[in-house]
Amino acid sequence: MKDFRKYILDLCGKKEGYEVEFKGAKGGLPESFWESYSAFGNTAGGIIVLGIAEKNNRFYPDGLTEEQTHKFKKNFWDLAHNPQKVNVCLCNEDDVIEEVDGEAHYLIFMIPRASFDIKPVYLNGDPFHGNTYRRNHEGDYHCSDNEVRLMMADSIVLQNPQDARVFNGLKMEDLDENTIRQYRQVFSIRNEGHAWNNLPDKEFITKLGGYAKNPDTGDEGLTLAGVLMFGQDTTLTTALPYYFVDYREKLSSDPEIRWTDRVCPDGRWQPNLYQFYSRIYPKLSQALPVPFKLDETGFNRIDDTPAHKSLRESIVNTLCHCHWGMMEGIVIERYPDRLYFSDPGVMLISIDEFFEGGHSFCRNPALQTMFRLIGTGDKAGSGADVIRKGWNENGWPNPELNEHFGSYSDRVELTLRLTAVTETEKSAVKSAVKSAVKSAVRIKELMRENKKITIAEIASEIGITVSGVEKAVKKLRLSGEIIHKGPANAGEWEVIK
Repeated sequence: MKDFRKYILDLCGKKEGYEVEFKGAKGGLPESFWESYSAFGNTAGGIIVLGIAEKNNRFYPDGLTEEQTHKFKKNFWDLAHNPQKVNVCLCNEDDVIEEVDGEAHYLIFMIPRASFDIKPVYLNGDPFHGNTYRRNHEGDYHCSDNEVRLMMADSIVLQNPQDARVFNGLKMEDLDENTIRQYRQVFSIRNEGHAWNNLPDKEFITKLGGYAKNPDTGDEGLTLAGVLMFGQDTTLTTALPYYFVDYREKLSSDPEIRWTDRVCPDGRWQPNLYQFYSRIYPKLSQALPVPFKLDETGFNRIDDTPAHKSLRESIVNTLCHCHWGMMEGIVIERYPDRLYFSDPGVMLISIDEFFEGGHSFCRNPALQTMFRLIGTGDKAGSGADVIRKGWNENGWPNPELNEHFGSYSDRVELTLRLTAVTETEKSAVKSAVKSAVKSAVRIKELMRENKKITIAEIASEIGITVSGVEKAVKKLRLSGEIIHKGPANAGEWEVIK
């Protein structure tokens, strides 16, 4: 790196927190290194700096020698490939960086977020009994056995979707007839002439994935998708004891008024997802401007806009990506200046991957299909491009997405702001785009000059962080502008365009 000292000072400025961990290593590679390795892998990734000790919020170089750092590096690779130490090696050669400042030597480990299909990342050959860690703002913590099981369930979600679970004791009579009728009316209008329109209700629900045979016992019953979309209130709480969906409007400036409107299970309606969506979408859409447009006939007004599509996608994403069965439920809120969507669980992909689009991993694919067949939701990817496009067309900021990892609950939060982007914000975005384009051009130039150049060497040449280069390279690979041939630690780059 060109300015390693500034890089370290920037990291120290964060102190020990969600993204960075400093560890003294005078006595050898510390055991707490592996706890942080597991924790970063199981949350959002992070940086471990070996060779800097922290005491009373101050940071001190350990004064490691070149010989020590080489020894620690070898020790790391030996243990990272030892399943009795850690079950998966998350890093490649470019993720481990040796640096020198004066006479002091350091090792920087860029620990990536583990993909959902290889979690949990655990130690000592056993994911339970305190060997799996995650990260919160206070540091690393032991995962409970239930947290480990949730990660394991997510790891096989493509083979065993959450909403495909069959409840042998729940049958068609446990669904709400009125909801089925309403859904079928919308389905038939949007899918005129479809072969399913003439099917009896049970066969129709089966086609949707709402009724199935238990593959282990052969018994028939409602699936979780069927219960969620069409279930009666008692059916929902039988299948999911903590089921709760909550819409809140907070449009008053009076602090004494908690909310100006609320939709939640209260015994006056069947709180399945179809009915919940039908009730809250009109309320949320009131926050959107509707330009006066006529269709091709010149007589009928068009009330749908890209922002309405964004809104529908946001609601459906919240419902379909939810980790149903956790103690906390869905929360959707409307404020004068923003819309807020929150669901329990963590994302199956990173926030960066979500906004890149093209990723269609979903915990509840049958539920997603049910919404898509009546004109809501998009199965082509994460839906981020639809949400962002509609919001930007109104001059509103990009969607804000956050994950919150906790020892008791995890949540994903999406915020859609209803205020116009300021000129300062526009300028900052343009500057960031120009910088990204400039960096991408320079990265390709360096790869043309040296096909074996490493990520760390690129970062040093252009003066940005290693993680910044990794993100830029990932985008270039996804767009087909570059490819990498051969093994990760000894291959070559090829610039395609």
